[in-house]
Amino acid sequence: MKADIHPDYHKVKIVLTDGTELDSYSTYGVEGDRIVLDIDPNTHPAWTGGSQHLVDRGGRVSKFKKKFDGFL
Repeated sequence: MKADIHPDYHKVKIVLTDGTELDSYSTYGVEGDRIVLDIDPNTHPAWTGGSQHLVDRGGRVSKFKKKFDGFL
């Protein structure tokens, strides 16, 4: 393995949207930097199962439902 080609891996503090702070390791910034998240697993619908609304843009969902209505 070549020497001195990898970024420095150091300890950083990650701040979640609710203010919770976690210690982790990253190649971002320098030792002791803070990474403040805008989106995290506590608030993002992909993890929380939040709003499950399917938006019908251009009638695609309606067209699909009409095409396969009564299929099963």
